[in-house]
Amino acid sequence: MLAHSAKPILGMNFSNLLVSGRAAVSIRNRTSLQQLDEFYDVVISGGGMVGTAMASALGKHAVFANRKILLLEAGKPRSYTFPEGKYSNRVSALSPGSVALLKDVGAWQQISQVRVQPVKNMQVWDACCDSRIGFDNNTADIAYIVENDLIVDSLFNQIKKLRSVRLVYESGMKNIQFPKENHSDHRFVEVEIQDGRRIWTRLIVGADGHHSTARRLAGFRVYERDYRQMGVVATLKFAEAGPNHTAWQRFLPTGPIAMLPLSSTLSSLVWSTNHQQARALLQMSEEQFTDAVNRALWDETHKLDSVDSVLRQIDSVVSPLLNRLIESSPTAFQLPPTVMGIESGSRAAFPLGLSHSSDYIKPKVVLIGDAAHRVHPMAGQGVNLGFGDVAALQNVLVQCLNNGGDIGSLHYLHKYQTARQRQVLPVMAGIDGLHWLYSTANPAAVLLRSLGLNLTDRLTPVKNFFMQEAMR
Repeated sequence: MLAHSAKPILGMNFSNLLVSGRAAVSIRNRTSLQQLDEFYDVVISGGGMVGTAMASALGKHAVFANRKILLLEAGKPRSYTFPEGKYSNRVSALSPGSVALLKDVGAWQQISQVRVQPVKNMQVWDACCDSRIGFDNNTADIAYIVENDLIVDSLFNQIKKLRSVRLVYESGMKNIQFPKENHSDHRFVEVEIQDGRRIWTRLIVGADGHHSTARRLAGFRVYERDYRQMGVVATLKFAEAGPNHTAWQRFLPTGPIAMLPLSSTLSSLVWSTNHQQARALLQMSEEQFTDAVNRALWDETHKLDSVDSVLRQIDSVVSPLLNRLIESSPTAFQLPPTVMGIESGSRAAFPLGLSHSSDYIKPKVVLIGDAAHRVHPMAGQGVNLGFGDVAALQNVLVQCLNNGGDIGSLHYLHKYQTARQRQVLPVMAGIDGLHWLYSTANPAAVLLRSLGLNLTDRLTPVKNFFMQEAMR
């Protein structure tokens, strides 16, 4: 506990703010920088899906009830509407683990009441040959397709109910000043807000995306690679209503094309391709774009007959052997539906790349979500990894406070970094490897990846393992 005779720290007397390690309360959600208090236990930079989830997860927990959390969001306040039949073009495939987190913070109730589409099976196949794999979970949904705007809106609505969280729009970090180790009290870090005001905190959480300001100001080293691809998104229309619970993905030499179910007649397109084709797709008429999507899903001009011939010969030998030795049941392949049109104005594109911070933590700073790691969207794991960060960091900070520790100390933050890197790095390596493996039409590479895909499809225990990992 700080004595009442404590000296001012960084020009501020913390004895007026701290009592037995707890910040003075009387906290409400505010949106004006003029109303900012000078001290917060946690400052979160970034009000996207991961940042708002972090604020909600901390603010909901009893151990943070009498503490102060500040969420800085660079954008302006938005009013979200979700008219029936009109969907946003940016969606996420939420894993059951991510849904569990959203349920814990109270956001899932709004999401489920507005709209969500469960994914019950997946079909993945190669445009260069007949190799394919199917995922079908008979006991639970594989994923849930939800618009990003709906996720953010539901989380903001939860934050508004939390007395321990203060939300400030149109603001972000301008500078970070770390205290010297030999300072009279080096438990606090000074944050300069964009308008020049200064606040102090025990912990900064960088949740401001792959161009993270918090990461840059804190001096983290980051590895980045441009995939030289764009992700073209749109909302697709089908001719007839149907169950539509299947996620489709076809690997083309230029990148994967995927359709994620939204409703009985709509799916969300994510088409990863080179910059030249992406620009062409955005400039096409809606009819031309629809034809291009159908060709990408059905066209067989990339097929390598020599590879298919070898695969059939190998399969005739391997399949009977596998059937005798192990549970082997390849999933029946379903044909994708024909796209009849797109929602006007739904087309857009965004750059694709990989980035990874060498560390996720420094004294008094921690990175989560894309600020720590950014992956290719082909596996739909980006936001799920971010929500996994939220759950892990919440657990570590709660444990720290229950033990009377300092939440900015590396002693506890190392637990977060170790747990998350063990989970994130294998996923990143796997996704990056798939990106490079499927970015070529070289017959040797096509044969290699096809053998692996077909074998995995036949080995039910192996396939179930991969599916369970993706559902975490």
